[in-house]
Amino acid sequence: MPNSKTVVEDVEVEPIDVKPVDPAQAADARPVESTVTWDDSRMVTHFANVVNIQSTLEQVDLFFGTNKTWNAANERQSLRIELASRVILGPHAAKRLWTTLGGVIQEYETRYGEIKIPR
Repeated sequence: MPNSKTVVEDVEVEPIDVKPVDPAQAADARPVESTVTWDDSRMVTHFANVVNIQSTLEQVDLFFGTNKTWNAANERQSLRIELASRVILGPHAAKRLWTTLGGVIQEYETRYGEIKIPR
């Protein structure tokens, strides 16, 4: 079928020439394993006891902060949260974080018991 064409919704599409793969070449086509080096020379550490999340089509924003109100039960005022960091993730990285964090929480609860969150 070297000279055939396929028409899909009035658009001409050229056929793809598929060639058999030589097993010797397939071995060379395997992905190369990479080594990851975690460079923490510029890392900054922040404590957060509050997180807020917002998203758009293109990104997920994580806001980390600290609630320093130690006696909120006796105060009828609005709380002031000091935001320290914002992390912006693409949707794929956000989903990888969600999946990985879920596994970490599951391991934590297996070791120490269920984390109860008041609603």
